[in-house]
Amino acid sequence: MSKIIKTEAVVLSKLNYGDSSSIVTLFTKEYGKLSAMLKGGRNPKSKLSLIVDPINYLEVIFYNNPSRDLQILSSADIKAHFPKIKDDLDKLKYAHSVIELVKNLSVEHEVNKKLFSGIIRILELMGEGKENPAVSFGRFFLFFLKELGYEFQLKTNYLENITMNPELFHYFNCLKKNESPGVVNPAIINGAVTFLENYLKYHVSDFKGLQSLQMFKEK
Repeated sequence: MSKIIKTEAVVLSKLNYGDSSSIVTLFTKEYGKLSAMLKGGRNPKSKLSLIVDPINYLEVIFYNNPSRDLQILSSADIKAHFPKIKDDLDKLKYAHSVIELVKNLSVEHEVNKKLFSGIIRILELMGEGKENPAVSFGRFFLFFLKELGYEFQLKTNYLENITMNPELFHYFNCLKKNESPGVVNPAIINGAVTFLENYLKYHVSDFKGLQSLQMFKEK
């Protein structure tokens, strides 16, 4: 039997389904990651369809049936839609990378309120634009690795045979301490993201890299 659930959620993805519906992946505050059917989600005149869009932070109501893989989304209200991210391709690239990590690597139905708060906070920081979005993403990546159980340490077996540029070491050290790295060469910032991708590939064989970074690079 279905139970009516009201919770906060971040939209991770949205895919067309059938002639008129959509399937959305949500990361919710109280129920973790789940998939839901949005009936009429492909109708351009549907207010709900416009609201339930990737990156948006919502308050949702859905019918939850534990025996089903797909829940039914009945309503949603916007808490934040981050227009300053969506109007900036660079910010949008890293915001999509945030939700891609969560969608692909978080465990279905595993509740993690700390991760949920971290997602909202990093999107807020990117929206505020007080630092390079790549730096904000680097902070989130390190936080996410820790939540995933693969905390990045500057002295690990993974790094034994790798010579790290001193600038890159300093940059990671600042991010881990939640300090400002100051003025940093863009090559170091981009190199740090690539380094963390490779670190994650080393620990998670199914991880093939961030598609969002490649997709926006091609545009």
